[in-house]
Amino acid sequence: MSFASFREKIVYQPILLGVFALFASGLLALASSVTSDVIAAAEAKDLRDSLSEVLPAGFADNDFLNDTIEIERNGKPVTIYRARHKNVINGAIFKVAERGYAADIQVLMAVDAEGRTIGVRVVKHAETPGLGDKIELGKSPWIRDFDGKTLGNPPLERWGVKKDGGIFDQFAGATITPRAVVKAVKGGLEFYSEHRKEILGEKS
Repeated sequence: MSFASFREKIVYQPILLGVFALFASGLLALASSVTSDVIAAAEAKDLRDSLSEVLPAGFADNDFLNDTIEIERNGKPVTIYRARHKNVINGAIFKVAERGYAADIQVLMAVDAEGRTIGVRVVKHAETPGLGDKIELGKSPWIRDFDGKTLGNPPLERWGVKKDGGIFDQFAGATITPRAVVKAVKGGLEFYSEHRKEILGEKS
């Protein structure tokens, strides 16, 4: 092999390696983009399904994920998903949270235009299995006791567990958990009442 051909081979190999590296990087970027899109689509579907779960059938006909506003609560932004039927806002869905026994309990709640709860679900918690997990619909129908409630029904002083003079059942050995959920839902209704006109798009 002549020196010239050897030199050409030395120059050629790094270029070839560079081309392969760029090609591999492009494939990885493409795969990452496709994977991210799939994950985002799955997350959007899960969220849409969760939002639909707290609404009665036929209550809304819009795409909640593309009909939102943000309002600050306790220094943090809350995403409000508006429920519309025939382009009229007739309710809202949003998350609230309160500290339970082990960690924050996240509650997803739907409220109609008049401020009445039409669906409540616990979407995240770390409460004790067999005790505090009765806040899950799959473990107990307890969470349905909030359906149809308002800030006036029951009266504000009765928004609590029975041990505290309220109307909602507590769980044996786990009073802290239902107490936190009751507080979260009541706080959510107060939040909605305070921002009702803004949520419904009404003029002040």
